[in-house]
Amino acid sequence: MKFDAGTWKLLPGTHAAYPLTVVDVRTEPDALVVTGYSKVVHARHDYLDGAIFTARFTAPLPNVVRVQLAHFKGRRPRLPAFDLDYTLANPAAEIGRDETRAWLKTGDLAVVVPVEGEWRIDFLRGGRPLTASEPKAIGLFTQGGKTYLREQLALQAGETIYGLGERFTPFVRNGQPVEIWHEDGGTNSEIAYKNIPFYLSSQGYGVLVNHPGRVSFEVASHHVTRTQFSVEGHSLDYYLFGGPTPKDALEQYTALSGRPALPPEWSFGLWLSTSFTTNYNEADVLANIERMDALGIPISVFHFDCFWMKELTWCSFLWDRRNFPDPHGMLQRIKARGVRVCVWINPYIAEASPLFDEGMAHGYLLHTPEGDIYQVDDWQPGMGLVDFTNPEARAWYAGKLRALLDMGVDTFKTDFGERIPTNVRYHDGSDPERMHNYYTYLYNQTVFDLLRQVRGEGEAVVFARSATCGNQKFPVHWGGDNSSTYVSMAETLRGGLSLGLCGFGFWSHDISGFIGTATPDLYKRWVAFGMLSSHSRLHGSSSARMPWLFGDEAVDVLRHFNRLKAHLMPYLLDAAHEAHAHGWPVMRAMVLEFPDDPACRYLDMQYMLGSALLVAPVFSETSEVTYYLPAGEWRHLLTGEIARGPAWRTESYDYFSLPLWVHIARGQRWAYLQGFAPEP
Repeated sequence: MKFDAGTWKLLPGTHAAYPLTVVDVRTEPDALVVTGYSKVVHARHDYLDGAIFTARFTAPLPNVVRVQLAHFKGRRPRLPAFDLDYTLANPAAEIGRDETRAWLKTGDLAVVVPVEGEWRIDFLRGGRPLTASEPKAIGLFTQGGKTYLREQLALQAGETIYGLGERFTPFVRNGQPVEIWHEDGGTNSEIAYKNIPFYLSSQGYGVLVNHPGRVSFEVASHHVTRTQFSVEGHSLDYYLFGGPTPKDALEQYTALSGRPALPPEWSFGLWLSTSFTTNYNEADVLANIERMDALGIPISVFHFDCFWMKELTWCSFLWDRRNFPDPHGMLQRIKARGVRVCVWINPYIAEASPLFDEGMAHGYLLHTPEGDIYQVDDWQPGMGLVDFTNPEARAWYAGKLRALLDMGVDTFKTDFGERIPTNVRYHDGSDPERMHNYYTYLYNQTVFDLLRQVRGEGEAVVFARSATCGNQKFPVHWGGDNSSTYVSMAETLRGGLSLGLCGFGFWSHDISGFIGTATPDLYKRWVAFGMLSSHSRLHGSSSARMPWLFGDEAVDVLRHFNRLKAHLMPYLLDAAHEAHAHGWPVMRAMVLEFPDDPACRYLDMQYMLGSALLVAPVFSETSEVTYYLPAGEWRHLLTGEIARGPAWRTESYDYFSLPLWVHIARGQRWAYLQGFAPEP
């Protein structure tokens, strides 16, 4: 959100106040508190008609500083708040002052402020400048009848910024305005399903804005030397994670916000879907499972998309008996083949669903401010939404899903969660603006907790689309509605790498694209990328994704890469344990593993799978791919070729191969990274 018109002026209709002068500094046992005044004081009359700003600094963890900015401290807290570990305490933090400055030090990170004179905040790491809130960076603005509090953190020359959720715009955020606001818009737009108010810097630090509602970022796009973030209201709360590497900052951030649960091993295998609007019944489902098995392409999970329920009733959680007359028996027949079952759900309840009357009678659905059930003709006629702030509504919703688990369902695709209105009333009095993004946390937490309770620790997994800060605890997430083009394949990867830099360890996507139907060429290339992702699912919209629909060679390619993923499974499970223990994604942007290599800062068409395996998908029907090997000695997993980096390479690959390089020094502990023999 923009407030300034260049360097010297404000936008028309905008008014501002800034903390200009430090008027008080006090040290407390666990905090440094600084008070600023909105005027430069020359005489006693300057103390009239000004504004007071307070900055409170604490250290919940070593190398982590929390900054709480406030104007008008009498404002009551609003719900909801992020589910952070607020109990963390850091007794090793040092708080002190001398004649000219005051400080809070935690590990190698320090925040330093003057004890008088001009207001500013400096963040140091190892005694050297890291970033700063310079004069007039913090400001209180009125615009359009609303009040906003802003912060700006200085950027160093050449510094690059990443993250802010699963974003499909350019991978490096510099130059971009970003609105943290969930919307359902596909992968070819600037809006996103997974908005996370957390970013990583190439300087090895991270920042979380602790606000679950709308946060407006201007990343070197408004003031080109600063990253700006602002929220509506009179308070602003953020954490700075000092690193010193991006992996360290991710580990610190996820220690506070939560680390991914470890998904069950079976979830890493191939998922096959009915797809969205295709026609299918029990006979079709079983025939597809049997044919995949006969072709030597075993699947781990079969997914029933929307039409397992009757049209116009989503969600009823009742099988459409016209196509599935014996759902319990069908599920047992599928599971007898060693295949798990996933079914599609969402938090919206159509008026024609029998659950609507039940939810309305008990107050389980969202209400308008006037007390009516909130309804809209969007997606499903007259649909309402479950109020997950009501514990009884959560138990009711979970109870409907428990019946499906008892029947034999193993997991759920928790779709949607973005179309959440703000003109509603919540059971617990939550602010609708703050709940818009946070709704998905309660929704997915409800489902994941049920799975953990019924199936046991280590067996819970969902296939979720929307997310906010903390949703990484409930894996897996997939990339939403992409298209069957090479451009969309690239934007899909870009979004996944961006999400991974926000602590999401496990991520998937619709192999060959959701919208449209891929050419056989694109299908085969996307299969290689999809099977070298943490989780792999064949899914589409109006057409199915079985490999034989794309030709005999597509069957062979899918079999080849399915075997390759099975060969790599011990390595992938080690990477999964790292995600669970440290918050590092299984699919890692090159900058995360090679932060000191300037060439890796902008790379978004290749990635590291774990710490030792480089993957560069082919994004062109020409079969050519240009990619970069960082410093070190590398071995191609499929050909055995040895190469040394740093080096750029341009090569052509057939459908059974792609740049897949093992960093020899990093890969020594995994014997199965020495090579992979193709099927005879």
